[in-house]
Amino acid sequence: MAANLLELEKKLEYKFRDRHLLTLALSHRSFSRLNNERLEFLGDAVLDLVVADILYNEFPNLREGQLSPMRSFVVCKDSLATIANNLELGPYLLLGSGEMKSGGHRRDSILGDTVEALIGAVYLDRGIDFARERIVKWFAPQFDKAQEITERKDSKTMLQEWLQRRGKALPDYQLINTGGEAHSRSFTVSCKIDVLEDLMTATASSLRKAEQLVAGLLLDELERSHDKS
Repeated sequence: MAANLLELEKKLEYKFRDRHLLTLALSHRSFSRLNNERLEFLGDAVLDLVVADILYNEFPNLREGQLSPMRSFVVCKDSLATIANNLELGPYLLLGSGEMKSGGHRRDSILGDTVEALIGAVYLDRGIDFARERIVKWFAPQFDKAQEITERKDSKTMLQEWLQRRGKALPDYQLINTGGEAHSRSFTVSCKIDVLEDLMTATASSLRKAEQLVAGLLLDELERSHDKS
């Protein structure tokens, strides 16, 4: 296990002073009574604060209504799962046998929760400055993508206008799943439009945010496959 932790620390580009915190951050509730849920709770708060601070200082001319969707994108469940996969966390998760057999090490919700737990662990290990450094490093691709949201302002409106200009049916949004604890709800929404074959889905902390995210994904796909002018 020690060798595995050293290997993971290299991927994280962070060496823990208290490696017990790293082990705890990787421990799912199916694995042990002492698990990462409290660290996840802490990491979620640290992540929200740091991301809000970064966006506030990097984009001094943007209004709150523009900053909020950017923050929502950076910290959403899909982004957290992307970060986890970029860091290749799956093989290092500590899961109960049942969760392991059911593919828990590949489940986006578990992977995303682990990222938040790791942020909480770094915060306890060395404080907010070190946690901020890791967030800036790990979430760099998400911050880059978040800038595109400022150009969109309202993805649902833009998608609707794109379809209406071409005489197409309006998007069909469907709430397909809700989950999470009371303090951390998640909403998964699907959306289908006539001009694309694939059904798109997105998950966020509110229904409105999930609909905006899935509309943004559809706009990205339209941009790749159609002339939007």
